[in-house]
Amino acid sequence: MTTLPLAGIRVLDLSTVLAAPVTATFLGDFGAEVVKVEEPGRGDFTRGAKAGERSPYWAQEARNKKSVTLDLRTEQGQRLARELVPYFDVVITNYRPPTLRAWGLDPESLQALAPDAVLVYVTGYGLTGPYRDRGSFDRIASAFAGLTYVTGDADRPPVRSGYSTIDYMAAYLGAFSVVTALYHRDTAGGRGQVIDLALYEAGFRASEDALTSYATTGKVRERLGNRNPQIVPASDFTTGDGRRVSIHAGTDTLFRRLAGLMGAPELADAPEYATRASRAEHADTLYAAIADWAAAYTADDLTKLLNDADIPASPLMSIADIAADPHYRERGTLVTVPDPDFGELPMAAPLPRMSETPGSIRSTGPALGAHNAEIYQELLGLSAEAVAALGADGVI
Repeated sequence: MTTLPLAGIRVLDLSTVLAAPVTATFLGDFGAEVVKVEEPGRGDFTRGAKAGERSPYWAQEARNKKSVTLDLRTEQGQRLARELVPYFDVVITNYRPPTLRAWGLDPESLQALAPDAVLVYVTGYGLTGPYRDRGSFDRIASAFAGLTYVTGDADRPPVRSGYSTIDYMAAYLGAFSVVTALYHRDTAGGRGQVIDLALYEAGFRASEDALTSYATTGKVRERLGNRNPQIVPASDFTTGDGRRVSIHAGTDTLFRRLAGLMGAPELADAPEYATRASRAEHADTLYAAIADWAAAYTADDLTKLLNDADIPASPLMSIADIAADPHYRERGTLVTVPDPDFGELPMAAPLPRMSETPGSIRSTGPALGAHNAEIYQELLGLSAEAVAALGADGVI
């Protein structure tokens, strides 16, 4: 069996909901040993509504992790957390800076305990700046990053993404930062370091040219629904069976293909549509013509017709569509893994795909506190009696 690339890296997951623990999940997919600290009796939020249970969500997002319980609100729990830190290469947390300081988990305290560790702080607004002590979640980060403002139709209020998009974007950014820091430490002779990642920054980094355009022209990017202000045509259209298909024919070459497919090749040479800039100026009339044409087909037929002509297009896929789609399955974007509670459970595969050191799912999300004895006795060296006493006192 191929050795996973992060084998030998030990990660302490001192976090909850959602970007920080998913950062740890991504690292675990590629071989890191991840120990997740959870609240005694209740466990992580993603376990489900019932305290300590295992939900399908938990099975996926806590895969490849070990679970220990520890009440970080107690002085004894905070002391135990600090005792654990020196045994780990990476520590990931997402509590607010005031809480971190109160619990002795702030960067200065942890660097003193483990100067070679990579310390990842995924907080709402970062460890610095006037808003550093504020709380945040994906919804709030999306608002602050400007993502919500530009999302939706122009004549309606803005809408948030249907998924926790920024949480997962931040998790990928967090995992990237960890392997970068580990490379610096382990191959360049560096030390550990603090990674200060504000949740909103992942969303802001996806804002394309909004800032540079505003700085140079004074124009504010506004909502345009499914359209892109600079790339036309690129939008979604309703088909004859009531579904929606997304089409991107925004380059001159792609538009010429689309015009031919529509039976109107002359559109590609018309002054109002011949260039990307002119198409953007006359988008409304062009989109109306494409909408009329698309309505004559079913979504499946239109998608095939467009892709056969080498014009990128896809139906707007529901999760039911995705679960049944052959590409997801045959490529391995979805995998099915055995789970003790849910049987054969489909979930997202470890991503990205790597030819020599692919990720793997070695276990689904663990039972609450399943690894208390392993971590507290074998790693910290506590006696069985001491661990039992901690449990009786509600510390673990």
